[in-house]
Amino acid sequence: MAQKISLHSLLDICNEISPFSLQESWDNSGLILGDPNAEITAVALSLEADENAIAAAQNGSCLIAHHPLIFSPLKQLDLSTYPAKLLALAIHKNISLIAMHTNFDRTHLNRYVAKEILGWQESDCDGFICTSKFDGSFDELLSLTREKFGAIKSAVSTDRRIKKVALIAGSGGSFAGETGAIDADALITGDLKYHDAIAAKTAGIGVIDAGHYETERDFPLVLHAALKDALKEKGINAIIAPSKNPFSDGIR
Repeated sequence: MAQKISLHSLLDICNEISPFSLQESWDNSGLILGDPNAEITAVALSLEADENAIAAAQNGSCLIAHHPLIFSPLKQLDLSTYPAKLLALAIHKNISLIAMHTNFDRTHLNRYVAKEILGWQESDCDGFICTSKFDGSFDELLSLTREKFGAIKSAVSTDRRIKKVALIAGSGGSFAGETGAIDADALITGDLKYHDAIAAKTAGIGVIDAGHYETERDFPLVLHAALKDALKEKGINAIIAPSKNPFSDGIR
């Protein structure tokens, strides 16, 4: 007979490993969909609560995603549009949704990407920003980033010698244009916008946009490692449900 856990208890476990109170004021981490008193028998972990992830999750399970499916208040539920269509799919399968977003960035994800992906064994992580020593040219940093993430979306080059590099996984492009936000010679992140690139160029800071998806795609693995012991004690199995990068491959 399958073991069960209340959604409320699962939320408590998530909160213990990465307190929801650490999330940004604009964020919506925590319970997105479901009855806290409901009992679930399985947990699925995914970067997104998209159609692929919802299809892979068992009926009556809980899907924990990095990005909240609901960010701002909904004035209507048009079931042909995002996010209502995905909410309807989850409700049809009786799937609860939890988001662990900026709180998990602070406590786990950025540290993992810095250490395990980029190999920064002696990185300094403060909130969203992880920094590490580096001694090389911008082109050498560009080559390393391409090797580790597999893609470069865009870049703002600099002639200065790179002595210190900052990392913000996900959407950190705005930090490049924020005065004093980055105490480094270069930044690796995602979602770099045009005017932030101009600001970075003016400040002489190199920026590499390695992609939002690419820099955060290991979220399910990191969360699985953080949750597995607590879930095992409850007799609950956690699977990794695949989500798909919404950007098409092969576009040049």
